[in-house]
Amino acid sequence: MPTGSSTTPDLLRLTTRVASLYHEHGLGQARIAEQLGLSQARVSRLLKQAEQLGIVRITVHVPEGVHAEVEQQLEQRYGLDEAILVEVDDSAFSDDEAMSRALASTVATYLELMVPSFESIGVSSWSSTLLAAVNAMRPIGPGATKSVVQVLGGVGVAGAQRFATRLTERLAQLAKAEPVFMLAPGVVASPAAKRVLLADPSCRQAVAYYDALSAVLMGIGAIPPSRMLRESGNVFSEQDLADLKRAGAVGDVCMRFYDLQGRPVETGFDQRVIGISTEQIRRARRRIGVAGGRRKFEAIRGALRGGWISTLITDLDTGQRLLAEP
Repeated sequence: MPTGSSTTPDLLRLTTRVASLYHEHGLGQARIAEQLGLSQARVSRLLKQAEQLGIVRITVHVPEGVHAEVEQQLEQRYGLDEAILVEVDDSAFSDDEAMSRALASTVATYLELMVPSFESIGVSSWSSTLLAAVNAMRPIGPGATKSVVQVLGGVGVAGAQRFATRLTERLAQLAKAEPVFMLAPGVVASPAAKRVLLADPSCRQAVAYYDALSAVLMGIGAIPPSRMLRESGNVFSEQDLADLKRAGAVGDVCMRFYDLQGRPVETGFDQRVIGISTEQIRRARRRIGVAGGRRKFEAIRGALRGGWISTLITDLDTGQRLLAEP
């Protein structure tokens, strides 16, 4: 151990004693200062000195199932705030519903930790993964959250509408916040119909929140869209799908479609979506994207390339593939 000429045996003994009380016995710095008759500032200096002298060596032991190195590589490559990778069974890779269930527990834990720090949270309506996660969450203690805002119209056939409403309502209930609903379809038949609906006070109420969201929670959609969205009763025709494919669309967040490089794809469809705009999504400081599985790989990669999301929660296989492919 490198002691140096100014480190006396008595000082080494005191440094070791302070380090032992702090790291082995779990005493706080104030309690150590009181017990040993030192100032708290000196206790802090001695703890730092214990590390410098090698008395304390801090190592990080990565638990099984945690893939910190791969997550850090993804964060660096795509400029993410955070990447969270989940090990899933092989059976989930080709089944959207199985993948949603596999990711839900990790997403729920993430939301329990992070939601209390967000004042206003936007949530997309048509993500089965987010609904499964919210259903798995435990109540959240008091935090900063004041509102949970639906950022995409959720009106459709009865069963689908209950789905969209429950996602917003349940998260607001858990966060002890006000739910703000977008009481309109996600997609309408024409731009004129969209203008009429957006003039209604119930829609304007939600739109007023979109410019100042602290975070947006989003599923990442692929083409063709999920069974849930196809059966929602929203106006999403085969012609819409053909137009989007022709324009190069590979995926979407909140029904805002983009190509392989993450560039926005604009067709007539875009003018009929009732929900948060591309600019408003990008303005949110935290843009949390949730998806996994082979069918959604290009959609996830496009979302990363285009900067649509700042936090990604996906499966380990997708994370490794994102690093392996250009």
